[in-house]
This record gives sequence, C-alpha cells and structure tokens, in this order.
Amino acid sequence: MTGQAKKGMARGLTLLTMRRNGEYRLGAKTSKGNLDVKQAAEILKMHSPATLDDMLQNEEGASVQAVVEAAMKSSAVKKAFLKEEAIEYGPLVARPEKIVCVGLNYRKHAEEIKLPIPKQPVLFNKYNNALLHHGGTIKLPSAVAKKFDYEIELVIVMGKAARNVSEKDALSYVAGYATGNDFSARDLQIETGGQWMLGKTPDGFAPLGPYFVTVEQVNPDHLNIECRVNGETRQSSNTNDLVFNCSQIISYTSARISLRSGDIIFTGTPGGVIFNGVANGVATRKEKWDWLKAGDKIACSLEKLGELKFDLA
Repeated sequence: MTGQAKKGMARGLTLLTMRRNGEYRLGAKTSKGNLDVKQAAEILKMHSPATLDDMLQNEEGASVQAVVEAAMKSSAVKKAFLKEEAIEYGPLVARPEKIVCVGLNYRKHAEEIKLPIPKQPVLFNKYNNALLHHGGTIKLPSAVAKKFDYEIELVIVMGKAARNVSEKDALSYVAGYATGNDFSARDLQIETGGQWMLGKTPDGFAPLGPYFVTVEQVNPDHLNIECRVNGETRQSSNTNDLVFNCSQIISYTSARISLRSGDIIFTGTPGGVIFNGVANGVATRKEKWDWLKAGDKIACSLEKLGELKFDLA
C-alpha cells in the first residue's frame, strides 16, 4: 500500500467489517453504498489499515477518514462501493486486548432481579472467542447449560490508551460505539458457585455490530435501546437509566486496569431479561418467558448504532 499513515481518530464515519475475496476488510457505510476501504485505498494509492482492529490499535482513524473522503469525490472508485445486499458481514472487531463488561448497571435491571443497586461498577470479562459478527449464529453449549438469556448493551470502543483518566476527560479517549449483546448462560453464571466469567464467555456469547459509529455522532447517555426475540419486544429502555454512565465507567476502570486502543466495554443491560432472580442458588426466570433455545432469532436495536441480529442453534 502506498501513501503515509495518518494518526488520530476518525470523525463522521460509520464503519463495518465485510468478508470479501476470502478476507475480512474494513468497510464504511456511505450515501453511495458500503465502501470497501482497502479496494478504494489501492485505487487511490493511499494508505489505509486493513481492519477495524488495525485502525483502532494503531490509531489510524485519520487515514481511513482521508480514504473515505477521497473516495466520495472520485469517479475512479465507483466499483468499490457495494450495495447492502452484497455485503457479508465479518466480526466488527476480532482481537481487542480486553473485553470489559459491567454488571447490574441499569437501575430497573437491578430491581427486577432483586439485587441492590451497586455503589461502584461491577466488572467482569469476556474473551475474544465470544465475539460474533452481525448475522451470525450462536451454537448453544446445550451439553453443559440450559438457561440462556439475552442482554442488549451499548458498547464503548476505546480509541486511545487510558490510565487514571478523569470523568471529565473520559470520553475524549473513546473512538466510537457499537451495539452488543452480553449473551449469558444463567445456570453456569449462578449455579456453579457464582462464576460470572463461565456463564458469559462461551463461544459466540458477545455478538457485536453491525456498525462502529464515531464518538462525536452519539450522546451515549441518551440512547433508546431495545431487544426483540422472534419479533417480540423484550427489552425497551434508554441509556439514561444507567447507574454509571460511560464517563464514570471509563474513569473507574482506568484507575484500576489500563485501557488500550481497541479495547471494548459492554456497559450493562436494561430491564426485561428472562432471568429474574435466584431461589435456593438456582437461576429463576419470568413466568411468561422460557429460556432461549435453538431456532430463536434475536434482534438488538440501539439508537444511531444500527440493528444487530443473530440466531441460535
């Protein structure tokens, strides 16, 4: 690839990962269609990182922005714009150093599962094996678990290394946001001695996408958030019900764990999950909703961030 890398965060972009010609490629959603950024960069003889992970971890958002802006003005790049129906989605990110998650972070969610509202963020983790692309399928580990549950969440995508940052400055370290689902096996989480990690990070248990939206386009504290199962609305809320907002989460976490470019943070789920408490050490469910099963279709909508869809098998 020719041209020089440009450092800095991207602005005004909605990005995605597409699978094309046997590889994952960075894409940009535009008014002309979905741009294959790699192909556009080659035509324009400009530098661009190959994937969203590369862009984030090398802090080359400015390079991607330059390619997209040039492509929008160039007739030579026309063939690099693809229609939505021609897109096969790949993992939005595949190799963040850390996937940090926040539990019990909506007031109504804490109330519905009969737990006190936390006085400080409750943190746990997922691993990269849990990441799943938009339109993907979770193969349920039914041999070891039965009580599967959805959790739509706003996901923070870090754009700069952060250590001991203040709440006031926290959002300046954010590259953008995405829609995610903290999929859970409640029996593994609750009935094996309280192993949150075990119930949260089996393969595919972190669907993410379809889009990464740059930070300045979103007010994370006021976003409508909704999850549907087989077309039925199960969760419907707003991020203004967060116990700890994005600035507070980043500041709290960075005082204890160094965050790096490309790390992602699942910020918690609103009320409306299937799980509604613990009885005698056993995860219980709402009477009207059975645990999720193979064949179910999940759709997660977050205002300004697009709709994440995945199936269960």
